[in-house]
Amino acid sequence: MTEKKGILFLCTGNACRSQMAEGILRHLALDRFEVFSAGTHPTRVHPMSVKVMEEWGIDISHHTSDHVNDYLNQRLDTVITLCDSANERCPVFPDKVERIHWSIPDPFRGWGENERFLAFYREARDLIRNQIDSFLNSR
Repeated sequence: MTEKKGILFLCTGNACRSQMAEGILRHLALDRFEVFSAGTHPTRVHPMSVKVMEEWGIDISHHTSDHVNDYLNQRLDTVITLCDSANERCPVFPDKVERIHWSIPDPFRGWGENERFLAFYREARDLIRNQIDSFLNSR
């Protein structure tokens, strides 16, 4: 059996984009990858992210918002930054970690759960899914 590849999705707050990416890749890749997410300035998982992922039958309500430093000694093969800020602040990881950057617009519009902002979260989720599909097709 092939060893799972370690993938870390990195964003600033680890509240929206990186959480959705972790959930999507875990859902799609089954046993191919060990998937994590973190932030350069972690906060908490945004309820709107949980809501739009539930629309696809993916539960991220149990995810935690972690600091990127928690993963510096984790065996990782790929780090994918999802925002320009995290890309600029991404630390150097030991070993030969592949770095990929996807600039996904931030859906965050405050901590409220205003239904009118759902479209921003759906757009980010859909863009992330497209990027993940391309990533998986290239592996």
